[in-house]
Amino acid sequence: MRPFCDVSGVRHCRDLTDFGREIRATVLQRTHLTLGVGIAQTKTLAKLANHAAKQWPRQTGGVVDLSCPQRQRKLMALLPVSEVWGIGRRIGKKLEAMGIGTVLQLAESDIRFIRKHFTVVLERTVRELRGEPCLALEEFAPAKQEIICSRSFGDRITAYEDMRQAICSYAARAAEKLRGEHQYCRFVSAFVKTSPFALNEPYYGNSASLKLLTPTQDSRDIIAAATSCLDAIWKAGHRYQKAGVMLGDFYSQGVAQLNLFDELAPRQNSARLMQVLDQLNAKNGRGALYFAGQGIQQQWQMKREMLSPRYTTRYGDLLCVR
Repeated sequence: MRPFCDVSGVRHCRDLTDFGREIRATVLQRTHLTLGVGIAQTKTLAKLANHAAKQWPRQTGGVVDLSCPQRQRKLMALLPVSEVWGIGRRIGKKLEAMGIGTVLQLAESDIRFIRKHFTVVLERTVRELRGEPCLALEEFAPAKQEIICSRSFGDRITAYEDMRQAICSYAARAAEKLRGEHQYCRFVSAFVKTSPFALNEPYYGNSASLKLLTPTQDSRDIIAAATSCLDAIWKAGHRYQKAGVMLGDFYSQGVAQLNLFDELAPRQNSARLMQVLDQLNAKNGRGALYFAGQGIQQQWQMKREMLSPRYTTRYGDLLCVR
């Protein structure tokens, strides 16, 4: 992830390169993560600066300020056009075939030529390379379009009850994430699959989905829908390697137009109950309070032998310095 921040107010009171070094040192001290800091007038130029900071850490100290047009041109002349943010392999090859091989050549291209042969997205990229901001900073992260909770099992699952426990757990976790986004969903899907690489075993993978009548963020509704999907796709006799639950069709509130004769209405006190559930799990640890359908002894849990240390979220995994 490469977050952006607006430093337009900082440049009036201190040197931006020093400010970037301070950011880098603070992150390194607090998280033990090394990062590059790129500074420029636009997002696309800042991405180039960030790339240079990572590409030449000794020469730059991990911080590159491209506010100066001369430095921009010098760096752009060194980098191939494929290094530009948003230009994939296909577009990069097409540009090279047209004689545009470096970032500087792209920045100096005629806007009308770019608009004619490509999309408005690349036109914005060219304008950004010229120092014209076209991509606004996002003060808030965009709302998610879907939530997926999926894992590989530690051992292959052959029993329906074990798979049902896994689907219930994934649905409960997905519902928790949904409430964390302050969203409601109407689409619930579940999938199961065997390993495509297993020898002498037929591959089977399938999914099913349900459209809920009213948007919900209640774990009970989502678990019920997910298990119904499982019932539709479960086939005995297979050794399942992976399963998951996906939520979609989000709403900002749990209100939808009902038909005249619909009897199903949102559960009473649902929001309060889910709030208590999340508060208890946040206070006492995830899984302190759970649904019976998730099982007590979960033999299906994902493989954790190669789990990476969780430096940023778990005190016990932090490095000890003597």
